[in-house]
Amino acid sequence: MENRSILSHVSVGAADLPRALAFYDAVLAAVGARRVVDEGGQGVAYGRQFPEFWVQPPHDGRPPQPGNGLHIAFLAPDRAGVDAFHAAALAQGGTDEGAPGPRPHYGPEYYGCFVRDPDGNKIEAMVWEG
Repeated sequence: MENRSILSHVSVGAADLPRALAFYDAVLAAVGARRVVDEGGQGVAYGRQFPEFWVQPPHDGRPPQPGNGLHIAFLAPDRAGVDAFHAAALAQGGTDEGAPGPRPHYGPEYYGCFVRDPDGNKIEAMVWEG
């Protein structure tokens, strides 16, 4: 049986779509993802092979609001990918929420970082090194 994620995709709202896309173009390239669907001003989906992560204006037309406690973790290929994700996020206007490094309380093989995107969504890049 093939190892597949239990998730189909995740979406986040963006108040300024061009700014959000510049941010995610940079940070998701660090984990091997690219734009796989572009619906113009309606949204963009990123993934390695298929749409896994959407960035779009909220469907109800209201301002986006990050959820309390919600964060999205992207699987990086290695430590260098985690480091590049963090650096790209800060360069694109993201806010540091935890520099790259081991997180032994998550497991002895866990290495990750946390940032907030320009809309306040908490995102992470991580790798299991085992």
